[in-house]
Amino acid sequence: MAFDFTQKYSLADALAQIKPAQTEAAAAARARWNSLAKPLYSLGLLEEAVCRIAAAQGSADVKLDKPALVIMCADNGVVAEGVSQVGQEVTATVTENFVRNSTSVAVMSAKAGVDIFPVDIGVNHEFSQAVYDKGLINRKLAWGTKNMVQEPAMSRAETEKAIEVGLNLAVALAEQGYNVLATGEMGIGNTTTSSAILAVLLQEPVEKMTGIGSGLTRAGIKRKQAAISNAIRLHNPDPQNPLQVLAAVGGLDIAGLVGVFLGGALCGVPVLIDGVISGAAALLAQRICPEAADYMLASHCSKEPSGQLILQALGQRPIIQADMCLGEGTGAVAVLPVLQLALTVYDEMRTFEETSIEDYNDLVEK
Repeated sequence: MAFDFTQKYSLADALAQIKPAQTEAAAAARARWNSLAKPLYSLGLLEEAVCRIAAAQGSADVKLDKPALVIMCADNGVVAEGVSQVGQEVTATVTENFVRNSTSVAVMSAKAGVDIFPVDIGVNHEFSQAVYDKGLINRKLAWGTKNMVQEPAMSRAETEKAIEVGLNLAVALAEQGYNVLATGEMGIGNTTTSSAILAVLLQEPVEKMTGIGSGLTRAGIKRKQAAISNAIRLHNPDPQNPLQVLAAVGGLDIAGLVGVFLGGALCGVPVLIDGVISGAAALLAQRICPEAADYMLASHCSKEPSGQLILQALGQRPIIQADMCLGEGTGAVAVLPVLQLALTVYDEMRTFEETSIEDYNDLVEK
């Protein structure tokens, strides 16, 4: 049975209510780490991640026992420009396979105890009711986007509606007790749209921001770069206007993920960034609402060329480095067991006082 939810918040209402994460909770979590009978800071980024999660959740009593993965699925009109080695039919096939537990991330999620919530926000395919009944959430706003090389990918109204889908889904999951969200996507052509977004927001050359995606020849990469360059030239989106950038050269899947990041921030639920497409959504969310960055954690650094640049722009360091570039949320799901192991140490390890070991001195320079 598909998860159902209502549209409680408009984008404007949500933005007015998002507040910075609670630094007091992070400080309390750091004090807890420093009290444990082990060398100070010796779990590195894992300790930092738990402190960030504490700030997001507003409590040093960190919980990661009910994780969810949100997968936004949509097609992109720019595939007409030959930017991918496969057609839009693959989006539909993989989207349906999410509910059949026969994709990479579905298998990983089942093992890691992560509930998955795939969303048809704009797949260019008519799914049977049986597929929706098995768990695909039907929030289709369009049958894919327009071809950004010829016209804006979305209208401003479509863009905001797509953001609100992700926003309100995140709110609904938080209300159901989910305490950490992973982000994933599926949409042939979305490495093209994400590269376009990033080239504009980071003001970097298209060639530097464009990778091979799911696999392209040299000629294919040239077509992809040309499509991005032509779309940016046509629309000339303003880097200081993230909603305009998203509407002009983005996608419904990315817009939905922007909403998930904003919804997590609204509800005090940390949201894990996956790869480049998820990272582009995270960067857009941060540009729309700077406070939203407090609630984001980078799971890994994508192998795509722009992966490190995204994380640098967000001030994030990846918890794992594995040269992954699959998407779907695989990196975000892969890091969850690692975070849960860190939390086990945080919760269960004895303190210096309990073990009668002399405390380590904190020699880290302030």
